[in-house]
Amino acid sequence: MTNSLHNSLVADGTPLGLSLVDGGGVFNVWSATADSMKLLILDSEDSTKVTHEIALEAQDAGIFSGADDRLAAGTNYVLRAAGPNGKRDAFDPTRNLLDPYAKGLVRKSPSDYYCVAVEDDFDWQGVAKPKTSLSESVIYEAHLRGLTRLNPAIPEDIRGSYAALGHPATIDYLTKLGITAIELLPIQAFISEPRLVNLGLINYWGYNTINYFTPHMRYSSKKARESSPLAIMRELKTAIRELHRAGIEVILDVVYNHTAEGGAKGLTFSYRGLDNSSYYRQDDDGNYQDTTGCGNSLDFGKPMVQKLMLDSLRYWVDDMQVDGFRFDLATTLARDEQNRFDPNHPSLQAMKKDPIISTAKLIVEPWDVGMGGWQTGNFPPGFPEWNDQYRDSIRKFWLSDIKNARHTGSHENGVQDLAGKISGSQQVVSEGSPVGSLNFITAHDGFTLWDLVSYDQKHNLANGEASRDGSGENFSFNHGQEGSTTNKSISANRTKAARNLLGTLLTSAGVPMITAGDERLKSQDGNNNAYCQDNSITWQEFEPDSEKDNFFETIAHLIRLRKQFPALRPTDFTKLEKATTYHDQMLWFSATGQQMSVEDWHNPERRTLQRLNFHLLPDGSTQGVLLAINGTEAIKEIQLPELARNQHYELLWDSAFQTPPTQLLKFNARAKVLMVETSIQLFAVR
Repeated sequence: MTNSLHNSLVADGTPLGLSLVDGGGVFNVWSATADSMKLLILDSEDSTKVTHEIALEAQDAGIFSGADDRLAAGTNYVLRAAGPNGKRDAFDPTRNLLDPYAKGLVRKSPSDYYCVAVEDDFDWQGVAKPKTSLSESVIYEAHLRGLTRLNPAIPEDIRGSYAALGHPATIDYLTKLGITAIELLPIQAFISEPRLVNLGLINYWGYNTINYFTPHMRYSSKKARESSPLAIMRELKTAIRELHRAGIEVILDVVYNHTAEGGAKGLTFSYRGLDNSSYYRQDDDGNYQDTTGCGNSLDFGKPMVQKLMLDSLRYWVDDMQVDGFRFDLATTLARDEQNRFDPNHPSLQAMKKDPIISTAKLIVEPWDVGMGGWQTGNFPPGFPEWNDQYRDSIRKFWLSDIKNARHTGSHENGVQDLAGKISGSQQVVSEGSPVGSLNFITAHDGFTLWDLVSYDQKHNLANGEASRDGSGENFSFNHGQEGSTTNKSISANRTKAARNLLGTLLTSAGVPMITAGDERLKSQDGNNNAYCQDNSITWQEFEPDSEKDNFFETIAHLIRLRKQFPALRPTDFTKLEKATTYHDQMLWFSATGQQMSVEDWHNPERRTLQRLNFHLLPDGSTQGVLLAINGTEAIKEIQLPELARNQHYELLWDSAFQTPPTQLLKFNARAKVLMVETSIQLFAVR
């Protein structure tokens, strides 16, 4: 390749990593502190042999560049870097390193990887992204392998793979449930920590990334894995395309806050060996400043670290056609040069301004474990936040408050906090709209829904840490017996409590997220930190079970109602005034059908509430929905509110029943209706 071609490509801002062009390839890598850099081309048959070395030339701004006609699709390569030996440095000119921008990796052993040049002209067959609005989204958080590992409708040789994700059986299941987006736990290439490997366990969840551009190799089918990194990439793209064809978006859980290289004495695969001083946040003595609890934190006070994330996001949105991201420990991504959270951080601003990245959903986990790390409600508009306050409030109302009432006679919480959360958490997400709140009851991290109603304590012995790991504050309630039971009354109360929890979620203002398996009452035997369990503890079950099948149908029914009634998913914070094109109306009533008084709001033992929503439809008519909640273990009589003549109500759902209604019961305004203990009723206003 001519020097003139190489120089022109660099001058035009060639992306970092390997760019394949006619007649060879151009390679660029960044290191602010390295003295020299080499690219080693490896033998196609024996990756331990180096067939050619390319000395990369130092350019401006810490870029090292080179061009060679031997760089082509399918080429195997690694990097080597040499530099100073300061307290913050970790150079070793004999160590093979991965290209941070590699699109393909091959794993030869736990500590031996190499890069593969990948070029793809995938046929998307004209299938476009669904582009579902946030207000209409119902997100389904799932582990790619666990979702399909036991599905008998999928060929056994591809279960747990990208191919299984895109299989018609998986798509049919998701379509019947009715979710609009699947949020996948990390699928960017990751490894297991040595500590877990020594215990005979693995990092199942995947929050230990080794490369931000490469799909995780183990999630491909055996056939694709044995073929090439290109085959792995195409298998994932096919799954994304087929999900899109069914109208289902794909959101990735991404871990840009730290890498798999661990603490200062951890493994070195890439970033540490290329420029430890710049990639990782350290003090002057080289001590890592860890805000993630994982040994290291990427330094987002550095523009080139921000660029790494932004380039990766752009690649996944554009080349891989994903629809959004959930940013793990997102506070770390917005820490400035002084390690302080900045809601106007350049990385956040750049995401919103970028013409490609800004088209994606940008969901944040608004905390990390560093000083000032809990930032729920403090991210700027455009970054919907995992709302842990919503999670805890709903759990308390339906579980720990009920447990307290049984033991002490006092619930501790009335309906005031609950009302704030189900109306959009305006007191938390003060700017923007209810869609700034990502509502959830459970997530991968914590109890499953069934365990939440079946255990008072975590049971994590299988993790090898004497049950010290995992949260000890779960606001759960076992309903009278720890774990599995043959007591039909306890079992019935648990199932109803589960219906109440997800019923509240799916009728709340905000964006709901359901954890995979909860729709069929999946248990992890009380393990609330199953990050290292790649087995039946975490794999989703598909065996026929009437109780689980009924629960699935109930959740699917609630999702259909949420889609049918925009009044359940306001896009702006509601007001007491009549609904307009700018806001919905939301009114609150007591059990007697009267507007809530100050005493009603502040009395912790007033646990019955009616919420009436009105939404102005495009044709000028008004749609109304009434949600009635009985948060006591006593049968309650409520009187339906009256606002206009000839107004009546149709019962759409009652959590007292195991299955959705087969016919709609009608009630006049001011009618008296019985609610069983701890239950929800949902009505359409006609």
